[in-house]
Amino acid sequence: MNISNNWQDYECLATGNKEKLERWGNIILNRPDPSIVWDKSDNPIWKKWDGYYHRSNEGGGYWEFKKKLPSFWTVNYRDLTFKVSPTNFKHTGIFPEQATNWDYIMEQIKNAHNEEFRALNLFAYTGCATMAASRAGAKEVVHVDAAKGMIDWAKENMRLSHLENNTIRYICEDVLKFLDREIRRGRTYHAIIMDPPSYGRGPNKEVWRLEDNLQELLNKSKQLLADNYSFLLINSYTTGLSPTSLKNILSLTFPNSHIETGEIGLPVTENNLTLPCGIYGKVSKH
Repeated sequence: MNISNNWQDYECLATGNKEKLERWGNIILNRPDPSIVWDKSDNPIWKKWDGYYHRSNEGGGYWEFKKKLPSFWTVNYRDLTFKVSPTNFKHTGIFPEQATNWDYIMEQIKNAHNEEFRALNLFAYTGCATMAASRAGAKEVVHVDAAKGMIDWAKENMRLSHLENNTIRYICEDVLKFLDREIRRGRTYHAIIMDPPSYGRGPNKEVWRLEDNLQELLNKSKQLLADNYSFLLINSYTTGLSPTSLKNILSLTFPNSHIETGEIGLPVTENNLTLPCGIYGKVSKH
């Protein structure tokens, strides 16, 4: 398992009873997590939350705050700065477990020694991986997401990380349609990063289901990889997709490549547990 253990501004304090207690800078949030099937401890730290997300039986939920929190605040990871804001859907704009993926992205781009390095980030959300790629020296990063609000958030992260003078292109479009257009243009990339959702809808009501569209996504991405590409990185939170299943589809799609799959996770301060937080797959030539 790849564990994101290099954070200073984020900490998973405790877990139990399908809840996790997290420190974001100096603000503590309690959020639901269905993968936490073990019991909660009687540690008094559980009472120290500033914000508590209550899940509704009908789906969704609402935040309860002990004090008025700012509408957003920032956290730092290495030399990047990201906006944190509790949303109506329990999310904060950052998946902190993905820091191990950001480390990988930065290391691979720096080690490529390629002054023309072009990176493509698909289902790019608020752009943490985009900023990691740009900070590491990618000449161009193309950021694709179907939600305009997430594109706007990513632009805020760009400004917070002082990357305004770098070449980052923001595309608000259905990912598969974008890939088709790039293939027709003959464009290539040295790295492709993706975090496809289990289910989603594009700007024009296009329906996305990972189990139906993953092979198509990988086939099209393969056509956009330059001959001297560095890596393809996929992250997934889809419960039905195991690391072994992911390794199978990557091995068949990218024969004669180096394939690595596994889980990503977060260390839990209270009792040295590791919180599992999805899976990753990496494709490279070596």
